[in-house]
Amino acid sequence: MARKLKSDKVLFTATLLLVCASVVMVYSASALVALERYDQPYMFLTRQALWAALGLAVLTIAMRIDYRTYRNDAFLWALLGLVALLLVGVLFRPAVNGTRRWFGFGGFGIQPSELAKIACVLFTALMLERRMHRIDDLKYSLLPIGIVVGALMALILLQPDFGTAISLLLIVATMVFAAGLHYRYFLGTALAMLPVLYVVLVSAPYRRRRLMAFWDPWADPLGDGFQVIQSLIAVGTGGVFGRGLMAGVQKLFYLPEPHTDFIYAVIGEELGLIGATGVLICFCVIAWRGMRIAMRAEDRFGAFVALGLTTMIAVQAFVNMSVVLGLMPTKGIPLPLVSAGGSSLLISLLGMGMLLNISQHESADA
Repeated sequence: MARKLKSDKVLFTATLLLVCASVVMVYSASALVALERYDQPYMFLTRQALWAALGLAVLTIAMRIDYRTYRNDAFLWALLGLVALLLVGVLFRPAVNGTRRWFGFGGFGIQPSELAKIACVLFTALMLERRMHRIDDLKYSLLPIGIVVGALMALILLQPDFGTAISLLLIVATMVFAAGLHYRYFLGTALAMLPVLYVVLVSAPYRRRRLMAFWDPWADPLGDGFQVIQSLIAVGTGGVFGRGLMAGVQKLFYLPEPHTDFIYAVIGEELGLIGATGVLICFCVIAWRGMRIAMRAEDRFGAFVALGLTTMIAVQAFVNMSVVLGLMPTKGIPLPLVSAGGSSLLISLLGMGMLLNISQHESADA
């Protein structure tokens, strides 16, 4: 018998702390940039606060929807069809900084590739629940997942958005690994994908430059290495206690877009090692509680959905922090629940709401 439980309060608290930190740090990182560019110092603060309020409302609603409602073929295929339609439609939008990733509505941007993550998690969870008993029969178990996820990844790469496509691949691969696929298939797939990965990396000049900047940012300190160098300076000058909130220097037109992909560098500079570690701890708590929920879920569908949603947040956070610290090449991946950006925040909070609902259902023998 399954028993009804309250939502995971620890997970909810960690999520809420990150959202509150997001509103504060987005304002701190963006006020002077918004004043200089738009003559509106509170513009990004207002947007982030509105998205945060909307996201928390979505989280509250998702907490109250039984996750087993999503175990429905008609719903999932409709969701996948909608996502595919949006990913195709966005390719015909005007380019922004050389990419086509957003639908614009009244000054707000919607990024359909974020919704693709939720759709792929739900679809993969359903397929694995039904077919994991023959997980090593690739044609039977993984071919449908490969076709659907591969098609969505291809559309995302056309935008182009290499970082999100790789994140989607890692999320699905983690779920498949947890289903029990033999490691030799992962090894074989990785070896087979190396030539494809090489072609993707070298096919775009900006990706080649980012890779070279990762190896030696000081070779071009005013060009491709500029972002990484300024990020490292910000983190390094923060020390243990930081310069103080609003007192950061690198955000003053040194660090490009400090309120988005490099907001963790601003946190490190203004709040120091203590603040940066606090954010890291919140993400570690989310990963811990998410894995706990997955292990205690009352059915396999809930377990796989919980694992996928947890991986979605953990992978993005790990990649973003690694980029800020110069441990990975620069990617266009925001820090989930913290960076400015409505689509990322909204979808992340939707995922947390679904995860919190799964936490309300626990197997009696867990």
